[in-house]
Amino acid sequence: SSGINAEYGEERKLEKAEQFLEEDAMMFDEFLKENDKNSVEAIKQAEQETKAKMEKVSEIKKIQAQITALKSEISKNEDQLKEYQTYKKFLENLTPVEWKGEREKRRAVRRADRKKKKVEEPPTPTTPTLPTSSGKRSSISKSNPRGSVISRRKQSQADGESMVSGMSAELPVPSEDDYESDDSCELFFTDPQQLLNIFAELEEQNLSLIQNSQETEEALDEMKQTIETTKAKMNKETEVLKSQITSLESQIAAEEEKSRELEHKSKMFSYGHYEGDGQEKMLELLNEKVEEVYRSCIGDNEANISTLQMLTNIENRLEELFEHIEMMPQEKVELAEKAKEKERRLKLREEKREQQRLHQEERVRKALERAKADPKVQTGKRLVFRSKPPEVQKKKTDVVDKRNEEDEELAYYFS
Repeated sequence: SSGINAEYGEERKLEKAEQFLEEDAMMFDEFLKENDKNSVEAIKQAEQETKAKMEKVSEIKKIQAQITALKSEISKNEDQLKEYQTYKKFLENLTPVEWKGEREKRRAVRRADRKKKKVEEPPTPTTPTLPTSSGKRSSISKSNPRGSVISRRKQSQADGESMVSGMSAELPVPSEDDYESDDSCELFFTDPQQLLNIFAELEEQNLSLIQNSQETEEALDEMKQTIETTKAKMNKETEVLKSQITSLESQIAAEEEKSRELEHKSKMFSYGHYEGDGQEKMLELLNEKVEEVYRSCIGDNEANISTLQMLTNIENRLEELFEHIEMMPQEKVELAEKAKEKERRLKLREEKREQQRLHQEERVRKALERAKADPKVQTGKRLVFRSKPPEVQKKKTDVVDKRNEEDEELAYYFS
């Protein structure tokens, strides 16, 4: 009985073991079925996520293409804006100052109204929303027990959000200056004809300025040519004047030497011979001669000025005449000098002939007187005068010649 019980216990154990094995096999089959089902759903979800990712990538590429097109259009608009700003600056330079002041007043009024409206109506805060995934995809992700699929979905969402946020960060943020751009678009010129009128006026002014510049250049060329000719003429006259100055200096030196000699001789011959009456007579004669020269050079002495004053006026008149002669053409001056020299020589010849005639008449008169006079009987030895030394005779002749030259010069300058 004990053996039977042992066998029966073993059988019961075997039966229970078989039952446990069957249950384990059934559970394992259910587990395999569930695993297959979950893998199929995971594959489907992965395919859906991949498809969604591809759609997002294509959408991102489209958006990037749009952004690139917008950037190129913005760049083109910026270039066009710069060109328009150049035109605007040109128009602003042509705009009257009074109109600019009125425009600034209008802008100030509009800014004040805009600030007042902002204070009365405060702006409502707006928060940007990012696109979220669909409900179906979220429900699948919640029911999905697999970590790899969830991680891939999260990674794709993170990539999409980062790209969208990066693109949104690149977009320009509008500023308050953009709201005031309408104020700066106000211009004085509303019709192209206004610019055409201004251009016509500027063109007329430009033509007049060009004409004036041409006339100024012609006048400048004429002045340069005149300066060159005047310079050459002045150089020539300067050389002539220098030669004249040299000759005059030599003549002045000779005249000074002559004056010193005459002064010395006058002191020798006039020492003790002239008294006060003779000097007064000589001064009266000199006064008459100076007054005669004054009348011939300047005019009558109506103011009864002194002899020294008359000599001063005569000297001033001579200086004016010398300056006038310097301004006259050299050819005319030379011709006048030659004519005057010829006239002086003719006058000297006539005076010399007259002196010879008077001398001849005096000789004839003395001969007649000697012929009419009673003859004188000479008694005794005839008186013979002592002959003078040759040197004295020669010196006396030189003095006579010098006196004749002085008389000729006095007659030339004061007659």
